[in-house]
Amino acid sequence: MKSKVYIETSVISYLTARLSRDLIIAGHQQITQEWWEFRRKNFGLYISQLVVNEAGRGDKEAAEKRLSLLKDIPLLQFNDKVTDFAQKIVSDKIIPEKATEDAIHIAVATVHKIDYLITWNCSHIANAELRRKISKLGAECGYEISVICTPEELMGE
Repeated sequence: MKSKVYIETSVISYLTARLSRDLIIAGHQQITQEWWEFRRKNFGLYISQLVVNEAGRGDKEAAEKRLSLLKDIPLLQFNDKVTDFAQKIVSDKIIPEKATEDAIHIAVATVHKIDYLITWNCSHIANAELRRKISKLGAECGYEISVICTPEELMGE
């Protein structure tokens, strides 16, 4: 059985964006493209309606490009457990209220027992200091947190 991956919106954005002039972002874009081309087939991919909503924002042409990549990826449903856990992440001040959507991504992946959450959001999601706090809170709430990582960390050997 394939491991399951929740794809957070930043991955889709990096995948479809014009090549950045910023060398670090350009490197992340290249890694994302390689992961998409060579590694994604090794996993069961999942998203949420939040990913669809975020991908649909902004420039119409860019949004259409992002949404076209998402059309065949199964949606994980929101439910009371997702909402409650996301609110707990925010109310415990692990993630600031202004980044509630980031807490929702973590909660969706966790509640649905997804193996990996991939993201380039290293401020509020793939953040080593926050991962420890999120894992501790997850254990207190009876959840095993998805492995939160970047596409680079999920490239295999």
